Amino acid sequence: MKFSIRMSGLGGQGMVTAANLLGSAAVKDGKYSIVIPFFGAEKRLAPTESYLRISDEAVYEKGEVTYPNIILIFHEEVITKGKSYTMPFYEGIERNGLVILNSRSDDLLAEDDLQQLIELNVQIRYIPATQLAIEIAGTELATNMVMLGALLGVLDIVTLESLEQAIAERFGKGKFIASATTAALDDVLKRKYAKAQELVEKNMQAIRAAYTSMKEAQLV
Repeated sequence: MKFSIRMSGLGGQGMVTAANLLGSAAVKDGKYSIVIPFFGAEKRLAPTESYLRISDEAVYEKGEVTYPNIILIFHEEVITKGKSYTMPFYEGIERNGLVILNSRSDDLLAEDDLQQLIELNVQIRYIPATQLAIEIAGTELATNMVMLGALLGVLDIVTLESLEQAIAERFGKGKFIASATTAALDDVLKRKYAKAQELVEKNMQAIRAAYTSMKEAQLV
């Protein structure tokens, strides 16, 4: 199975971190992955995208994911205000793909966009990721964790166990640096919790809540 994933949102929402965690978890599960972050000015609320490829076979293709089969939208303004490097937000999505939107409203999409996605048989899922992040983890900086949990609740791309290991390593004693902004956000998260283990546990609670929510929604 091959997954080509595009994550779109605004700076500070953790798309780069989410892609790296998911890619690391995939490797721990015996898969292959390549992660490519893409951003302009490194500042909060600037458009940001991350591209991730995961496969059971070696992955050699690098660069932007132009034909994703999975798209994660971390902020409504990617759609409502066009804050994205890819327009429309679903540009290039493959038939039978998946779109997960961080939104409390299922009326977010314009009728024309919704119709095009329906014609491509794209599964569209909504989850109030930022709201859940605040309620469960105590910070909107865990929005990316909720989005990962929602994704795994729909598709078994990686195991929750491997994702937890990746999170523990990321927020442990060492420092992973994808960019200056990402490193700074990691430090903000670490300072918010007395112990790194508490951070890992809060993140996993957010992930599992979203995971369970999506699993239950599929049974309805």
